[in-house]
Amino acid sequence: MPEIQYKKLNDYLQNLKENQKAEGFAPVYLIYGEALLYKSALETLLDVLLPKKNRSFNYQVIDGTNGHIEEVVERINTYSLLAETKVVAVCDSKIFYSKQDEGRLLQKAKEAYDAQNIKEAANLLLSLLGILNLSFDDVSEANRIKSLKLDSEASSDHEWLDKVINFCKENNLFIPSEKYNVDILPQAIEKGFPKRNHLVITTDRVDKRRKLFKIIKKNGMIIDCSVPKGDRRADKIAQDAVLSERMEVLLDRYEKKMDKGTYRTMVEMTGFDIGTFSDNLEKLISYVGDRKRITAEDVAFVLKRTKKDPIYELTNAIADRDIDKSLFFLNSLLMEKFHPLQILASMTNQIRKLLVIRDFAESPHGSSWHPEMQYAQFQNNVMASVQAYNKELLDQIEDWDDMLSGDMDRDTQPKKKKRETKKRKPVTDLEIPDNPYPVYKMLIKSEKFTKNELIDDIEHLSQADFRLKYTKQRPKIILEEAILWICNT
Repeated sequence: MPEIQYKKLNDYLQNLKENQKAEGFAPVYLIYGEALLYKSALETLLDVLLPKKNRSFNYQVIDGTNGHIEEVVERINTYSLLAETKVVAVCDSKIFYSKQDEGRLLQKAKEAYDAQNIKEAANLLLSLLGILNLSFDDVSEANRIKSLKLDSEASSDHEWLDKVINFCKENNLFIPSEKYNVDILPQAIEKGFPKRNHLVITTDRVDKRRKLFKIIKKNGMIIDCSVPKGDRRADKIAQDAVLSERMEVLLDRYEKKMDKGTYRTMVEMTGFDIGTFSDNLEKLISYVGDRKRITAEDVAFVLKRTKKDPIYELTNAIADRDIDKSLFFLNSLLMEKFHPLQILASMTNQIRKLLVIRDFAESPHGSSWHPEMQYAQFQNNVMASVQAYNKELLDQIEDWDDMLSGDMDRDTQPKKKKRETKKRKPVTDLEIPDNPYPVYKMLIKSEKFTKNELIDDIEHLSQADFRLKYTKQRPKIILEEAILWICNT
């Protein structure tokens, strides 16, 4: 059976209604992706597969974070009363998680605890311990730094773990056995369930390489509720479509209106987080009361900014020499616990890239470039010159690299064999990318600087690096001063 996008679910169900005798419902459904979307898809499926009036005895929900696969297999193989349709739903399953997801699970447990949902935090922690084959003793205060690879300098931030572990012990919650991740469920699916019994699994992530995924795809139906999380234009369009759709559903339900500008203000404050966006919109709906229209002023008054800014937002603002945005994103990153040296390294890397691009523009290779040209013109007339300049730059760096290594080799290395004639590729991040569009955008940004200004900026950032490492000055002040220097010079 196929894998379908969640938007095609209604078409799939309608087709089943029309051809039910020939095909029928799948014995197993896997619904994965965004939590709010897969929960909605589950309800849509259940409304057709098992209407609410029939759910009292024939619908069983198992908390997927506990990982009790033996219980799932036992229930799905138990016949329903009166031979009616029966559904077993494993909700929020972590069955596709592995040791590589250790940090992700621990972070989700911490977020659940911070949201005062200690039961969910406990279930997530138990899932993690089951995957890692750890006991409660392994994550005691004395052992957890090693077993969970925690930051030893932030031990005071680990108190929440003690409270969650105590909750597990007080409520007799057990760590899932190693069978959690083996072949019990795939074998049960291949063997088949009693007729009219259906298994539904919901999860926020899958691994398409795993045997379980392939067996479900072969024997059942997979519903993809994922939304791309990247920052490409196509990803942003997909994210915007999901949030817009969610907004329309809630506004129609409560008979409210919101213009595009207000919607954009909301998105800027929340980022792409469907749950947070929905919660915030419901807060606004409650706040405006009988008033029909939600305004940008309502958004500013009611909501707090929860969007997590990627570090490139800061570097882009610096490249634009936009002081206000640069300081705003710096503060946002520091609040998100980005290390000051990590931020400084990104700032320095951006200035170095601008310096290379600016050097191209002021070199003979860049004579055909002017900032007013359109992208197509740049692609046809200038990009070849950029590539020629880039090759020349890399050759120069390679010559320097060979010269320096040659000086050392004469003193420390035996004579090289004749067959070793291939030059080593220089280690550098100064290479200009082959993709024309980011080069074009960087060239436009570089017009805001002169080469001498960028050289001075590199020197100033080097001084900031020294101050961060060897003085007791506040990192925020040092970084703010660096931004003001770059944007004001």
